[in-house]
Amino acid sequence: MDTLMWEAKAAEGRGAALLRWVLDEGVRTINDPSLRTEVFVAGDRVVVIAVGEHPPRRLPDPPEELVDRAPHAWPFTRVNLAT
Repeated sequence: MDTLMWEAKAAEGRGAALLRWVLDEGVRTINDPSLRTEVFVAGDRVVVIAVGEHPPRRLPDPPEELVDRAPHAWPFTRVNLAT
C-alpha cells in the first residue's frame, strides 16, 4: 500500500473556505473507489491522506487566495514490521 499525505495552510481567516474547497474539489480529483481517503483539520491546516495501490502524487493546488503558501505533498510507502 502506498500513501499520499497532502497538507495546505489556509490564508488568515480562510480555513473554512479551504476545507470546503478540499471537500468539494480537491478530493474529488482522486475519484478512485479503491483508495481510502481521509481529511483532517488542525487549526488553519487541512491534511488529506489517501491510501491504496496507486494514490495520486498530489492534489491540485487550491485557489491562491485560500492558502498562505503552496501546499506540500509527500508520498509514503508502508513498512510492515514483523512481530
